[in-house]
Amino acid sequence: MEERQRSRKKKESPEGGMTKRTAVIAAAYAALTLCLPAYGAIQVRLSEAFTVLPFLFPAAVPGVAVGCLVANLLSPYGLIDVVCGTAATLLAALWTSRIRHRALAPLPPVLCNGAIIGAMLAWYEVGFGPGFWGIFAMNALTVGLGELVACYGLGLPILIALPKIPYFQGRMSPERLS
Repeated sequence: MEERQRSRKKKESPEGGMTKRTAVIAAAYAALTLCLPAYGAIQVRLSEAFTVLPFLFPAAVPGVAVGCLVANLLSPYGLIDVVCGTAATLLAALWTSRIRHRALAPLPPVLCNGAIIGAMLAWYEVGFGPGFWGIFAMNALTVGLGELVACYGLGLPILIALPKIPYFQGRMSPERLS
């Protein structure tokens, strides 16, 4: 009897649960990105909907960052996308985890990816030459719009639905349930 209770406590421990959730989120992000690849200035990366999960689950912060890193290892832009793309997603996830209102949770990924990936793509295309700012503005706009579709169109409905599912209710902080 005691062993069963110890086993149950071990399974329900925050450390074990967070590690498993982090791995599941990372794997899901990477798999979705690799199955439906979206790289470049005009993109709707459906896996970016996961970047709103830190609003509900802190374990999602490293999960989406690691998932993005793994997915970007196959990016046509190479190492710069691994570094900049992962940084944009990590920054967005950290910022999202600190947002107080559910409707604003998708905004950090839109802004971070628009700015960082927009700049990365502009630099990749023309360097820091005279055409940088014009190309940056266009890339930031198109990447930001793709993020808007993924994060508000798919991510926000996820943020609304998950707190209604009993399985998830006990796994998120009470202030995030309403």
